Amino acid sequence: MPQPLTPEQHAREQIDDMLRQAGWAVQSARQMSLRPGTGVALRELPMKGGTADYALFLGTQLVGIIEAKRVGTTLGGVEAQTRAYASGVPNMAKAPITPLPFLYESTGVETWFSNGLDPEPRARRVFWFHRPETLQLWLDDALKIRKGLPAAPVAPTLIGRMRHAPPLYAAGMRPPQITAIQNLERSVCEGRPRALVQMATGVGKTFTAVSALYRLIKEGGARRALFLVDRGNLGRQAEREFQGYTLPDDGRKFSDVYTTTWLRHNQIDPVNKVVITTIQRLYSVLRGDPALPEDAEEGSGFMGDGPAILREPPPVTYNPLVPPDLFDVVVVDECHRSIYTLWRQVIEYFDASIIGLTATPAPHTYAFFDGNVVSEYRHEQAVRDRVNVPYQVYELRTRVSEEGGTIIAEPQTAVARRDRSTRKTTWEALDEDVSYPATALDRSVVVPDQIRTVLRALRERMFTEIFPGRSTIPKTLVYAKSDDHAEDILRILREEWALSNEQAVKITYKTERDGAKGASRKPEDLITAFKNSPTLRVAITVDMIATGTDIRALECVVFMRSVRSRVLLEQMKGRGVRTISDDEFQALTPDALTKTHFVLVDCVGVMEDTPNDPPMDRDPSLSLDKLLKLVAFGDRDPDLLSTLAARLDRLDRIATSAQQAQVVEASEGLSLRQLTADLINSLDEEHALAKAREMFHLAPGTTPTDDQRQAAEEELREAAVAPLAYVEPLREAVLSIRRDQHVLIDHTTADELTRVGRRADLELEYNNAQAVVSAFQTFCQEHRDQYSALRVLYARPYAQRLTRAALRELVSALERPPRAWTRADLWAAYERVEAGRVRGQSKGAQLTDLISLVRHALGVEEELVSFAEHAEARFQNWLATQSNRGRTFSAEQLDWLHLIKDRIIVDMELTRDDLDDTPFIERGGLGKADKLFGDDLDPLVEELTAELVA
Repeated sequence: MPQPLTPEQHAREQIDDMLRQAGWAVQSARQMSLRPGTGVALRELPMKGGTADYALFLGTQLVGIIEAKRVGTTLGGVEAQTRAYASGVPNMAKAPITPLPFLYESTGVETWFSNGLDPEPRARRVFWFHRPETLQLWLDDALKIRKGLPAAPVAPTLIGRMRHAPPLYAAGMRPPQITAIQNLERSVCEGRPRALVQMATGVGKTFTAVSALYRLIKEGGARRALFLVDRGNLGRQAEREFQGYTLPDDGRKFSDVYTTTWLRHNQIDPVNKVVITTIQRLYSVLRGDPALPEDAEEGSGFMGDGPAILREPPPVTYNPLVPPDLFDVVVVDECHRSIYTLWRQVIEYFDASIIGLTATPAPHTYAFFDGNVVSEYRHEQAVRDRVNVPYQVYELRTRVSEEGGTIIAEPQTAVARRDRSTRKTTWEALDEDVSYPATALDRSVVVPDQIRTVLRALRERMFTEIFPGRSTIPKTLVYAKSDDHAEDILRILREEWALSNEQAVKITYKTERDGAKGASRKPEDLITAFKNSPTLRVAITVDMIATGTDIRALECVVFMRSVRSRVLLEQMKGRGVRTISDDEFQALTPDALTKTHFVLVDCVGVMEDTPNDPPMDRDPSLSLDKLLKLVAFGDRDPDLLSTLAARLDRLDRIATSAQQAQVVEASEGLSLRQLTADLINSLDEEHALAKAREMFHLAPGTTPTDDQRQAAEEELREAAVAPLAYVEPLREAVLSIRRDQHVLIDHTTADELTRVGRRADLELEYNNAQAVVSAFQTFCQEHRDQYSALRVLYARPYAQRLTRAALRELVSALERPPRAWTRADLWAAYERVEAGRVRGQSKGAQLTDLISLVRHALGVEEELVSFAEHAEARFQNWLATQSNRGRTFSAEQLDWLHLIKDRIIVDMELTRDDLDDTPFIERGGLGKADKLFGDDLDPLVEELTAELVA
């Protein structure tokens, strides 16, 4: 009879399996067969300091050591033994680098790795052993350096290479973006595996991340990067950011230089430099699923929204098609959400630097990133720097929303009951008075007059108190409690505000049918319309637009639902803080000039409430249908099971005997009450302790270890939820009872306002535009001899032509602290101070607008007019002059001249290389230009540049 394996032997078997899956051939020292091009893990190799458990060979070259220990061994104390083996290479072995660079300590459950090629090697925990080809790449780089080969990198690892990176080219970046990237790079150079970038909404976190990734790829040699989001629309936004990012050193687009993909299928091609994906799809890929339904990416995987999303995925296992060393950098967008218990194992699967992006970090966010915060930039700072707009709080409360109501049973009183599933309404007389608390409002009780009172009051005050003097409804976002609540708000709002179907819509995760056009309208399409359409004024949502979605023209955020989470509340408020150019803003809201602030309309006391211990029904926004789908997909989150237990308890109290019998039949003997009891017991600590003692044969009264208790909790939850998770007829029986529930509609209670008005005490104070204008004028006067651009612009006539380099030098000076002025900030300040003397469409958005700003500040020009407007007039004068001289141009030549003019207006110059870039390349590029203008091309461009930049 075979003897049971010792703990050490069991660990060796696990390690052998891990090595084989990673592509290593596992051999004994007596039967070794080292061949070029293969990775071999040789067991029990004698070294000068003892016998190494595993010696790693790349071909015939010895490069690393694995020291194996029994499960439960703390591995920090084993490192000295591994280092001793690495230094004691036997004479018969061929080692290209000594001490050996790649060192592991492993129990098969826990593995730590030290890369001796790093400047200061530091052990880090890894999910799996690296593949031989990965170690070969690192080794090759190190050997190239040692041999002094021309193609050798400056250092063999990302950490070392970033220490040699040139300074950041910061022109055009905002100060907080510069700080974040510089601090992030410092963190990487220090060997820190995780870094948190906190930036207020609207500051440009994604732009910052793309800029940082470009540096890590170009200067740090990162082979691949992963950009993780939790919603499909955020992934598409990120893809557009990468596609639109212009490389600062050569002017090309990021995606033209580095292959970037938004993952739409369950296969990752290693050729891609940057992979953008939802964490839902990434988990599906790691699990080996052939595909993922598209709608599974529309809800938040971090927040538990959307269909088929897991809150607590089963442990991740090794996938050779997506090895842990595939990515060198992982960026986690919106990392404040609860990903560390839900998806932590997915993120930590990769041996990569992890960069988190968030506007609102929570305590667990700081913990996950080891307190390594490389950027802290709050909303108040963003408003100060004109990156965000401030907000005002307008309170609008009613008696029913605060106190609830009572329907008095009278002979003539009838109430409506609406079927949740079909929304069919029936009427019935009351036998007794019905009272309901405010918490039941719009969940189990609907009071149309409460909704109507709020919306009517809001409409009446919209253009007098909230947005005085306006006549067009500002872009408004209303947060509802549930899909049913959103539907009620939509119907009443259209009536009270006199809006059409195209002017007010509901945006949820469901694809809606467009009745007018007979076509489906996806949530993404509705969000795009809300962003860009001047017709669509109001959107009602539950949480589809709660976080991450960019609606720059949004001016009014209405809370008709409470928010228990401070972090989520800040994210929801953040939808309104984004700035927008005046031209774009005016195109979307015709009677508005500038977005100066947004208004948060508080209808439920959301600004005053503080989170408290959750009730048993932890997440009322989740429907029963969604709860059951989540458990069917493997979710065993305690909050989810608590919520499910609360819903089943509610059903048990209203179910008829026939319905109870249907559940017992479908579950083969379990009643609703028993199902509920099992779920509640599975969450009870005493039940978990008793179960742990039973599972691990512990004496009564013995306290189980944390691992034993956790194992017991998992078994209890699995057993409790199994009937609902694996028996589809039972889920359908439960849902059939839920469909028979009715919503009480209170048509008799009249509501009234209890509080209404602006809450200045909840707002912030912001800087004066006059101070910015005065400081800028003083700067231009005092530094006109220091910066060549100021010298040129002050001289009349110009002694020399202004260059792009000189203008960029001035931009950098203006954007450096303590000034931190952007051209758009300066332009907006002048518009507030000198409204009658400022005109132009670009509003400081173009680099060349700085010319106009400086000329005006120095007193050279009385009016502040955009450079484009000046240049356009000069161009027309130039064309007229050419015509008077008898010089004519064909229609095609004129078209090219207009394109050349537009490029000079933006960049101040145009080179022959530029003619092979967009938009010229679409018209034939440099070759076509030479054919059209011949030898006159270069003199013509020179002449036109001199004319426009004069």
